Amino acid sequence: MTRTLWDSSVGKKTVMAVSGLIMLLYLVVHMFGNLKIFFGPGTFNDYAHWLRTIGEPFMHYEWTLWVIRVVLVVAVVAHATSAYQLSRRDIRARPTKYVHTRARASYATRTMRWGGVILGLFIVWHILDLTTGTVHSGGFQEGHPYQNVVDTFSTWYGNAIYIIAMLALGLHVQHGFWSAAQTLGAGSRTRDRIFKIIANALAVVLTAGFIAVPVGVMTGLVA
Repeated sequence: MTRTLWDSSVGKKTVMAVSGLIMLLYLVVHMFGNLKIFFGPGTFNDYAHWLRTIGEPFMHYEWTLWVIRVVLVVAVVAHATSAYQLSRRDIRARPTKYVHTRARASYATRTMRWGGVILGLFIVWHILDLTTGTVHSGGFQEGHPYQNVVDTFSTWYGNAIYIIAMLALGLHVQHGFWSAAQTLGAGSRTRDRIFKIIANALAVVLTAGFIAVPVGVMTGLVA
């Protein structure tokens, strides 16, 4: 039964919807956490330390953070795998491209696949930059996330990579949230407008919230 559900297009779309909503919830929380940087290094560094102590003493140091990481990795892999398999299935179903692109298809819809690739590459770079420090532009300082963020956004390429990825994220969220609502059966003729408004609002808020950090560094508000 489980195998049959996974093999179906409906099953794959459901996996995409659920995994996408899990990642969306994380992004909202992550964005609010990032904005703490505007309150100074003490507040931001304390927040970063708190993330590693969530659940203590029941949970050991960083255990909760690792649980969150594992859930996110599973969500990302499930989302990407479902998207790829659905894409291949769609190509096999119509090997010849349409002569005319559907007029109603939005820009976000047409760029979902490339947006997903951009975001996947960004996640790898982001981890290597601010988590492991492998590709960090300055001298990576363990336990000093505020300074590490400032170092990253003090370079033109750090800003360019981040801003491009956040714009792609906004488009992805805009289409993805509405699509998830349809897949999970929450949409209807009367609710479609509401879900589209929510999708647009989430896309704008997340994009602006994340981009505010590099803009803050570039303008000297964060230094």
